[in-house]
Amino acid sequence: MAEGLRERKKRETRQRISDIATGLFLEHGFVTVTMADVADAADVSVNTVYNYFPAKEDLFFDRSEGIVDRLSRWVRARPAGESAVAAVLRELRDEVEAVSPRVGLMEGYDRFMRVIHGAPALRSHLWSLQQEVRDDLEATLREETGAAPADPVPGLMAGQIGWVQETVMSAIGRQMMAGRDPVEVSREVLTLLDDMEDLLSEKVLNYAVRAAE
Repeated sequence: MAEGLRERKKRETRQRISDIATGLFLEHGFVTVTMADVADAADVSVNTVYNYFPAKEDLFFDRSEGIVDRLSRWVRARPAGESAVAAVLRELRDEVEAVSPRVGLMEGYDRFMRVIHGAPALRSHLWSLQQEVRDDLEATLREETGAAPADPVPGLMAGQIGWVQETVMSAIGRQMMAGRDPVEVSREVLTLLDDMEDLLSEKVLNYAVRAAE
């Protein structure tokens, strides 16, 4: 269905508020900027900001919805003969090799990470997001494998696969904050991915292999 005028205006307003807030956070820091500051800069009421973003952390992590189910989307889209972790390793390698902004390989990502490191509330929110990612992936693995509700394996596997992504993102964040060139970081992280794959057990590497149709 085509997007209606009302929906488009709401989407555009939400995006404008988010973009303005991000600029303020990067310039002044997360703790210093208030919701009222964002409202003033966006020329809207404080209530309008809260209608779109219940908390200030939601403003900063505006695009987290696509992050939470990313691993699950990769797993669901894996071809026949590929395991769950192999799908995630392949997708991460593609992103890293492409020096993709989606994994933080871009100029300016260091500013984003410094804002997070300077705000305990954001670090806590990021930890919560990581738990959501694992919970979402665990649910997907249970569905994909037909595991019983009490079976602990999908949760354990989700933890192993989540560790791969978290380690990659953490390594990229540290290197970008150190002022490294994205292309150089990309090459090093590709090696890191190889090292992590070598550390994974055969049980993890062969878990949830998609059967041929």
